[in-house]
Amino acid sequence: MQQIINFLIRNKNFLLFLLLLFISLVLTIQSHSYHKSKFISSTNFLSGGVYGWRYSISNYFGLKSENERLLEENKLLRNQLSFFTTDTIQTNYTDTTSFDKPYHFIKGNVYKNDYSKIDNYILINKGEKDGIEPDMGVITDKGIIGIVENTSTNYSRVISILNSNSRINAGLKKSNQYGSLVWNGKDPNIVQLETVPRQAVLKKGDTIITNGRSTIFPRGIGIGTILNYELDKNQSYFLIDVLLFNDMTDIGFVYAIKSNDTAEVRLLENPKTNE
Repeated sequence: MQQIINFLIRNKNFLLFLLLLFISLVLTIQSHSYHKSKFISSTNFLSGGVYGWRYSISNYFGLKSENERLLEENKLLRNQLSFFTTDTIQTNYTDTTSFDKPYHFIKGNVYKNDYSKIDNYILINKGEKDGIEPDMGVITDKGIIGIVENTSTNYSRVISILNSNSRINAGLKKSNQYGSLVWNGKDPNIVQLETVPRQAVLKKGDTIITNGRSTIFPRGIGIGTILNYELDKNQSYFLIDVLLFNDMTDIGFVYAIKSNDTAEVRLLENPKTNE
């Protein structure tokens, strides 16, 4: 104990300098948005490397389950293709590679996935060099999982749908009624759909999808099914419990969605900011 005290006394000036430096850095990051964004990007880079190493090891031992998941996805795709006969494909085939498409998808892997907190995030191994940008939607083959918040060169941090700050437009598959998808912080496999008008016709088991009222997610991506529902205190809107298609505790491969129309839509929505 005496040696520790002697060490502190001998190096008190240097330790005081380090303390003041740390405090100044914290105040600078908190008060300047540019410095804050750079700090978050650096954190993504460092944590991405650590979790990437851990992911490589765990992924090796999980190859069997991942192969089974890919086989299931291939089966679903084959079932969709089975709706088209050979004659139909040959007759109506059009080469669309020369046309601009509203969305395209960037495949990635999850390196870190939180689901036990109030504000949960997901780290994926794709970043700016892969074309990932903030506000891009992220999905799996089963449904949505979140929206990109920050990016570094090789990694991106995604706001999970299991986050108190998450607000996503979603609605009923069988009608045009929609509301805001939120999470109450309880069950990681159940989220809530708020402000659906009471005129909506609901039934347990009905499918909830993205409604396409933003450039983040196209219309029709699965979210889950209605588990329970009730009217709010004012008897004006429904509060709906949605059982997710995704198991949010077990996410591997993901797809980030890039909209080619984002810039044009933002120009129309905010014309004054683009003058």
